[in-house]
Amino acid sequence: MKERKPFLLRIDPALWADLEAWAQDELRSVNGQIEYLLRQAVLKRRGGGPPRPPPAAPAADPP
Repeated sequence: MKERKPFLLRIDPALWADLEAWAQDELRSVNGQIEYLLRQAVLKRRGGGPPRPPPAAPAADPP
């Protein structure tokens, strides 16, 4: 299993309640629901497919 990166998220209590209810409807944890929503947003924003690696630095010209 891939290692996961923990981080702190400050969130409005009303939004948390909405996410919690939505997660229960879809049989997920709130953490799982947030991760699912973020993944969907990234795929939509970036046009689908796996995350792209950062661009490589241009190679220096030979002397």
